Amino acid sequence: MSHRKATLIVLAWNQWDLTRRCLETLRRTDLPDAEVIVVDNGSTDETPRALESVRWVRTLRLSENTGYVRGNNAGIEIADPDSDIVLLNNDIEFPQRDWLARLRRTAYEADDVGIVGCRLVLPNGRLLHAGTYILPDTLWGQQIGGLERDFGQYGRTRDVQGIVFAVAFLRRDLVNAIGGLCPDFHSYFEDTDYCLRAADAGYRTVLCGDVTLVHDQHGSSGSEAATLGLFRRSQATFRKKWEKRLRAREGPELLWQSVMTLPGGYAESSKALVHALVRRGARPLYRYAYGLDTPFPFAEPASTGDYLLEVVRQRAVPARPDVAVVYAQGDVLARNPGRARVGYTMLEVDGFPAEWVRQANEMDEVWTPTEFNRDGLVASGVTRPVHVMPLGVDPDHFHPDIRGIPSPNGEFVFLASLEWGERKAPELLLRAFNETFSAREPVRLVAKIQNKDPGVRVKQVVASLGLRPDGGRISYLLNQALPYHQLGPLYRSADCFVSPSRGEGWGMPTLEAMACGLPVIATDWGGHTAFVHEGVAYPLRVRGTSPALAKCPYYDGFRWADPDEEHLRHLLRHVYERREEARARGLAAAREVHARLTWDHAAARIVNRIEALSGGSRRR
Repeated sequence: MSHRKATLIVLAWNQWDLTRRCLETLRRTDLPDAEVIVVDNGSTDETPRALESVRWVRTLRLSENTGYVRGNNAGIEIADPDSDIVLLNNDIEFPQRDWLARLRRTAYEADDVGIVGCRLVLPNGRLLHAGTYILPDTLWGQQIGGLERDFGQYGRTRDVQGIVFAVAFLRRDLVNAIGGLCPDFHSYFEDTDYCLRAADAGYRTVLCGDVTLVHDQHGSSGSEAATLGLFRRSQATFRKKWEKRLRAREGPELLWQSVMTLPGGYAESSKALVHALVRRGARPLYRYAYGLDTPFPFAEPASTGDYLLEVVRQRAVPARPDVAVVYAQGDVLARNPGRARVGYTMLEVDGFPAEWVRQANEMDEVWTPTEFNRDGLVASGVTRPVHVMPLGVDPDHFHPDIRGIPSPNGEFVFLASLEWGERKAPELLLRAFNETFSAREPVRLVAKIQNKDPGVRVKQVVASLGLRPDGGRISYLLNQALPYHQLGPLYRSADCFVSPSRGEGWGMPTLEAMACGLPVIATDWGGHTAFVHEGVAYPLRVRGTSPALAKCPYYDGFRWADPDEEHLRHLLRHVYERREEARARGLAAAREVHARLTWDHAAARIVNRIEALSGGSRRR
């Protein structure tokens, strides 16, 4: 479908300096087939006089401040009736010359696109907005990505529940179908309302990730008391209009028992799955999976620091939910109180302890992320149905366009992210890298190490390995935790990711590195063989398996891999010397991961199973 002319409506009320800067930066951009209307919403400062000298815009002067909704509607009313509408706050700056062409192209990629927004950043470079969502529990809209450091996350085009209307491209067919902004609102909530009305009319709201504009957030609604009053009144209006309808759209409901804030492999994936389940339309409830009568005598902190998770944690949990999932280690599955009971677990070795098997056989069904673990469960004696339910990755924070920090010396960087312990085989990697390269070569291994054992002194253990001073150079990041949104830049600062571990239940860092487009060297055994294979990675041969000797009762009697150190040295040298091949393999990995192993893919599978267990028919 060919595009229409666009009418850009800039709403201004006082604060001429903001409007002037907005118009100056706007004029330096490409505005093909576009008209600019400035709606002066009853300004009492120099704005009316100053606009008289801005000859390239059309000005609509209102006699009083009619509010955000009526001011924008006034601009829509005088716009060319055949043009698309672009609503703009006067505190927006336009550093991207082709912003309008990109929004317009996104708007016409499909007939059912109605609203297009973009990434917004603050003047200090922090990300402010990459779409919005609102939950019926609180009816308080949230901006996705708000205040994260901007490394290029949320760079793809994707559907969102809503956008802020500081920048909003509205297709004319949508405006003709549902009209302008709802006059029931003065300011606040009108943008979310419009996006929900558009959805009811069959139109999607889309975030165009390759447009980034600056939002100074200095627009004013008056005094702080007046602003809060407007907000509360608009929220009350929104509640009457949408609360019941939003609740009716939720489903199916499930109790999710896991961890979200404690260190360990389940917490980050648990949080990501809850977010994805909400996006999928499900209504997750939450209960901490561990307790004083389990092997884990600790409680979760009071706050996750994540708004959506806090809302989910505060939802009332019935004594006997229809469906409950325990996503945790297998010795706590029996804490599941559901009518339909699901245990979701994994392990890094080729079998499962007897107690895990006993509790798994009390479930209605068991989920595990990989065929590797399914085989281990069945071989260990699980007789209940076992479904492979892969985990995923966040494609907005882990993709090849995330900005990393190049090595200041132009070195080729290998990255490893591991917990210090026998399973991750750190000594094998450090020794192999040190022996493969020399200190004269422009190559370095960055070993990001987490050590949870206070009895282990990592520096002393490393010293005991006898690494050669003239061998490959290694830098250590010891116990340096990074915020989740900064992990992508860490991967993108490297040229290759290495994971020569003896066993993985899933291998999240490996998957994240692949999603970022890094070539990966990873052991060809265990859970991550679900996504590590020739063509998209460099599988590391194993010489066989050996008893899992770690001091962990879960491993007793089971085996894990014995990675081939000679082959590891070969692969390190191969990737270093064949960089173009390695880069191509990394990009192929990113394409494959994004196509089938995101958290939204995982949530879709979970929702399908929950509906089957509950007998429900609603599908999102």
